[in-house]
Amino acid sequence: MKTQYDVIVVGGGTAGVIAGIQAARAGASTLVIEKQSMLGGTLTIGGVNFPASFHAYGKQIIAGIGWELVCRARQEIGDPVPDPATMPNQRGGRFHFGVNAAVYAALADEMLLDAGADILFHAMPAKVCPSSDGNGWVLTICEKTGLRDFKAKVLVDCTGDANLVEMAGFPVDRNPHLQAATLVVSVSGYDAKALDYDAIQKAFDAEVAAGRMKHTDPGWSQGKIGFFLRSYGGNRIHIPGVDARTSEGKTLAEIEGRKAMMRLLRFCRRQPGLGNMRIDSCATECGIRETVTIRGRKRVTIANYEGGRVWDDSICYSFYAVDIHWDDYVEFRETPRGVHPTIPLGAMIPEGSRRLLAAGRCVCGD
Repeated sequence: MKTQYDVIVVGGGTAGVIAGIQAARAGASTLVIEKQSMLGGTLTIGGVNFPASFHAYGKQIIAGIGWELVCRARQEIGDPVPDPATMPNQRGGRFHFGVNAAVYAALADEMLLDAGADILFHAMPAKVCPSSDGNGWVLTICEKTGLRDFKAKVLVDCTGDANLVEMAGFPVDRNPHLQAATLVVSVSGYDAKALDYDAIQKAFDAEVAAGRMKHTDPGWSQGKIGFFLRSYGGNRIHIPGVDARTSEGKTLAEIEGRKAMMRLLRFCRRQPGLGNMRIDSCATECGIRETVTIRGRKRVTIANYEGGRVWDDSICYSFYAVDIHWDDYVEFRETPRGVHPTIPLGAMIPEGSRRLLAAGRCVCGD
């Protein structure tokens, strides 16, 4: 593998895959570096394989490489691409549809390689310094065999945690109360329609009072165990109070997520009708909603977003609702019909930086 590129993207999640494909298709020599064994991030490793929102109240407002990936992932296994014009709108005019995570990850490999990009798995950034000529960066990567230096004209931080931006010496912002994380778990072995939810809830409340369960274990339902049981798990378990920006904090999130999973399993198997509950799958990685954001040239506030501000340097639409996961409940505000928020390029550029971009969760915003 060569060590000098026009563009190096660090982080191969949703944002990093798309950034890498676009850079390579535009003719830039491109490397995508990912710490895990596959691309896709939250959609694959995190278990949240139902992307949204490309549509607003039945009208498509977002396409591009993301849409291309999602469509191809469904077509590969014979699933039709849903037509929102013929489907009932989900909450707030959005609609999600599932993709096969394994196929999506494999297609991300294919599309990056077909575009001419290189991929490096099982590697993480260790150090970032400006190049001696001032026209790029020297990026030190920690590989399985040790440290190796790469050179890039442009770095794109898609780590979700602004790792590169912070290593390069630019400030980041952190909310005083971070959103809860989630471990996606799938359970089975019972009939959700046949359970005595009142009795199970009473037993659960007693366990919480005794300190053997946490009221956040079933998710954002304010301690309602039926929320978890009726959906056979899924994107539910809440893990509050973790700062996943650091390796130590992310380790704590992973451990606490699996502890919550086991508390739920052991409790449920003692309840009538749940004695055969089993865990069918567990996400490889705990899903993190929030760590830090860059301090960008522009900041997207909630008022900007909910008001549908069109920035002078807008690069895309967005449509997802304001969806804030507090420790044991969710604050959810739908995007009004006719409002299509936009994201400015300035929110992706760290203030005072050159040849450095951020994309994904850590862009500058509330």
